Amino acid sequence: MTDYLPQEILDGLEAARKADLRKNSRLRVHVGEQVFRVLRFWDGGFALDAEDAPHLRGLVDLYSGGRHLYQCLIVASAEDDGEMVYEFKRNTAAVDQAPLDFARDETAPVALIGRD
Repeated sequence: MTDYLPQEILDGLEAARKADLRKNSRLRVHVGEQVFRVLRFWDGGFALDAEDAPHLRGLVDLYSGGRHLYQCLIVASAEDDGEMVYEFKRNTAAVDQAPLDFARDETAPVALIGRD
């Protein structure tokens, strides 16, 4: 058995792998008006397609579909196998309301009922 494959086949396999990662990933990185699809995501960072992604640095927002997941401070660390790899300096979960600075009473009323 031989371990040699022609370069055209290797290029086709790599293109198919990237297309599959793009299709299955819902994660997106928003940098101002620009949006990039995330190929891979892990605890310490994420990877974008090297053809599309610039050397990003600074504050970006990470979305899953339309849901804001994280606000991240990133730095481009390396280019590996056609992917641009970014590492988190800070990764903060996005919330839709301000945090409370006091303990809320469990028996407190939720709303006021008006008089008619």
